[in-house]
Amino acid sequence: MKVQVLASVMNQSMEQIAEQMNLQSDAVIINQCERLDYEEMEYRGRKVRFFCFPDRGVGKSRNEAILRADRDICLFSDEDIVYEDGYEEAICREFERNPKADMILFNIEVEEARRTYHITERRRVHWYNCGRYGAVSFAVRRDRLFQSGVMFSLLFGGGAKYSAGEDSLFLKEFMGKGYRVYTAPVTIGREQAGDSTWFAGYNEKFFYDRGVLYTALYGRLARAMALRFLLAHRGRLCESCTVKQAYQWMRAGMKEGK
Repeated sequence: MKVQVLASVMNQSMEQIAEQMNLQSDAVIINQCERLDYEEMEYRGRKVRFFCFPDRGVGKSRNEAILRADRDICLFSDEDIVYEDGYEEAICREFERNPKADMILFNIEVEEARRTYHITERRRVHWYNCGRYGAVSFAVRRDRLFQSGVMFSLLFGGGAKYSAGEDSLFLKEFMGKGYRVYTAPVTIGREQAGDSTWFAGYNEKFFYDRGVLYTALYGRLARAMALRFLLAHRGRLCESCTVKQAYQWMRAGMKEGK
């Protein structure tokens, strides 16, 4: 069993990003830049394939990587992820331990202010709690992914109209087709602190876009799930606005989402 990192990056060089991410597995890297090009190299005994495209959008680049995946397990990634030594072996052990799993979600350590989840036990993921996990936690069997036909939305995420949520929609659609997703309390990497390409604070756009996303994720339950989200995290989300105002912005986004 082999793991292949599928990474979306911007304006990087092949050698630099391989070292920066501490790659210890095969990788397909989609570099969003100003040219159309292809390179490959052997890095620490593994094959790194580096595709350059002038297109923009994290969903589009992740989809380009999926189309070029050719190993057993696909591990989605970004340029600010630094992997732990032995991450490939740790991921393979979890899939061997749970042969029913089509996808397993792993811990990636992030700054406290940006943390949306921390896995402490092995459990199955369901529709009502899939919205907290980022794509960089996803490891999926390639054959199941190809069977499902699921791809990332081009409307949500960095470089798209709505600022985030392509990972939640991907996960929901994958599970909606009957595939099984589990968590594993195993840390495989960390996120390097830096400026986000899409997050500019808990402002009107953040809540509006979240409202659009909740309509896509939860349908008729969007309002209830929005209130649950705001009340559960109001200490962090509503420092510069009231819960009522944030909810109004989310409601406006829900109308567009419909």
